[in-house]
Amino acid sequence: MTLRPVPEAWPTVFAQNVPLYARLPPEDQVELQGHMQVLLAEKRFEGCNDLEITDEICATIAAQACLLLLHRHTDYYPRVSSILVYPTAFVVPLVEEEEDGIVVTESEEPRVGEAWSEGTVILSWEDVLDDANDVHDGSNVVLHEFAHQLDMEDEHANGAPILSEPSSYVDWARVLGSEYRVLRSKAQRGGQTVLDTYGAEDPAEFFAVATECFFERPGALKSAHPDLYAQLQHYYQQDPIAFGL
Repeated sequence: MTLRPVPEAWPTVFAQNVPLYARLPPEDQVELQGHMQVLLAEKRFEGCNDLEITDEICATIAAQACLLLLHRHTDYYPRVSSILVYPTAFVVPLVEEEEDGIVVTESEEPRVGEAWSEGTVILSWEDVLDDANDVHDGSNVVLHEFAHQLDMEDEHANGAPILSEPSSYVDWARVLGSEYRVLRSKAQRGGQTVLDTYGAEDPAEFFAVATECFFERPGALKSAHPDLYAQLQHYYQQDPIAFGL
């Protein structure tokens, strides 16, 4: 595999589109750029609906995807082969299968991102930029969809990614299971939450939403959910609070 030299434009892209980058210590910035070089060499970026893929698009997405890989042994999202980028939100048909096996299209739904178990991440470029530039709202479509890919590395989207130590699964299941149930309860009652209530959909969405919050609202997450923060800190081998994230 041949790696491209680090493009001269990357610092400008980071400054304009990825404010999280500036908050990383210098050694992490260097590591992140190295991961980006590998990711961009391995994955195919494709523009949809006439969107032209540029170095800016690739670098903006890769920087955020690789943030999840810092300090950890990684195979660079081995199940991902292509990243499809739409100019804006894309429309997905919602289908329902009747008892007789006939598939009926019920409606269409706009989406800003999807993570497929076999090979593809889909993103809205407009939302990538909006989410990246607001680093305190707890919403980031790139972090969300690539967290799903980490979750699915064992071929199961269940909110339990591959952990470095087998003994860690007990505490992971206990903490994330409990926090997921609390979020579901609050979502049903309409109570205030630090975590986006979309995470109450299922354990896989809970892990993705928790990942977004961990990197974008770490102080609030640690204050309200210290055990969850500790699990994510151990998994990602990072402490965003320490670097002002």
